[in-house]
Amino acid sequence: MTESVDEGGTPALEGGRPVRGAFLPFHRAVIGEEEIREVVDTLHSGWLTTGPRTKRFEQAFAAYMGVGEAVGLNSCTAGIHLALVTAGIGPGDEVIIPSVSFPCAANMVIQQGATPVFTDVEKDTLNLDPDRFREAVNERTRAVIPVHFAGHPCDMDEILAVASEHGLEVIEDCAHALEAVYRGRRVGSLGDYGAYSFYATKNMTTGEGGMLLTRHEDRVDRLRMLSLHGISRDAWKRYSSEGYRHWETVWPGFKYNMFDMQAALGLHQLRRVDGWLGVRRRWTQRYDEAFADLDLLTPLGRRRYVGAAHHLYVILLRLGKLRVDRDRVLDALQAENIGVGVHFRAVHLHPFYRTRLPARPLPVAEWATERMLSLPLCPSMEEGDVEDVIRAVRKVLAYYRA
Repeated sequence: MTESVDEGGTPALEGGRPVRGAFLPFHRAVIGEEEIREVVDTLHSGWLTTGPRTKRFEQAFAAYMGVGEAVGLNSCTAGIHLALVTAGIGPGDEVIIPSVSFPCAANMVIQQGATPVFTDVEKDTLNLDPDRFREAVNERTRAVIPVHFAGHPCDMDEILAVASEHGLEVIEDCAHALEAVYRGRRVGSLGDYGAYSFYATKNMTTGEGGMLLTRHEDRVDRLRMLSLHGISRDAWKRYSSEGYRHWETVWPGFKYNMFDMQAALGLHQLRRVDGWLGVRRRWTQRYDEAFADLDLLTPLGRRRYVGAAHHLYVILLRLGKLRVDRDRVLDALQAENIGVGVHFRAVHLHPFYRTRLPARPLPVAEWATERMLSLPLCPSMEEGDVEDVIRAVRKVLAYYRA
């Protein structure tokens, strides 16, 4: 942490001195010696692709989630796609998705020849609004993809009730929510499917990677088969010590399998994930305390009956009290050497969807799109880093107050 900078000082973007001398990345993964040794051992083993470490990681993840089986994949996106495929979603079908999300779910719906129907979100959590979900259901609706945004669980009781009433598949997007709990139950195990991400910026990482759960035991074998070209089960063993066995194409599948070098990281990351959650909770509490008296921003709301994963710390700027827009604040914070993000601009406003789908005003999503800003929140941060973020936010917003 650098020496104190007056909250009323001039931002670096306007010619002042930055809060930090060195840039603080928005996220920096924690990779320990255990992960490094496991990767090196994997390289020495000669088995680099899908193999024994992937199986061990799947079993460890399933045990952590309290479910029977988990399917290791190369991404959360792959998980959502395979869920859509095995749920039978195709041309003529509609899938309801909150507009405040990463575009992967909507993109996979398009790949299936179906139509994404974007709905609005709750103003405090930016999660799928159950009332707007209910209004969007029609005779073509086949599924809903609730996104546990920023690691805060959606109102799953309401969402599951609507889905049950209309016979809809529920595909939980848990990319932000590995550790999250909804009314005592882990998210991802509540609907028909739960898809997780181990991307480099997630709560644990395998570099790239993902996992898929399903409560339908009769679909697991098909998910595994589809994840590896649609060829016969356990085809990865064809070059093992068991000896070569003929394999067959059962279905035109995908190249979505996780491989052992990814799993080598995941095995040790998973063991530390609850400890890292404790660190993010501590930094979240410090942010909450530091911004409690600041009338220029509003943090996202958190419901008392959930255990949030605290993946992101998102603030909503009160633009009516500022003389600049969100992007100017973003640029100013980066000039203070603080990495920031925007999670996420409403998908229905992106060019592909804006020009191809019927216009549907989603006032909360559009309101949030102009105001949201994510601050660094990761266990690799030290207390001084957190204090630098706080000082930079207060300094920049005080300068731009209307």
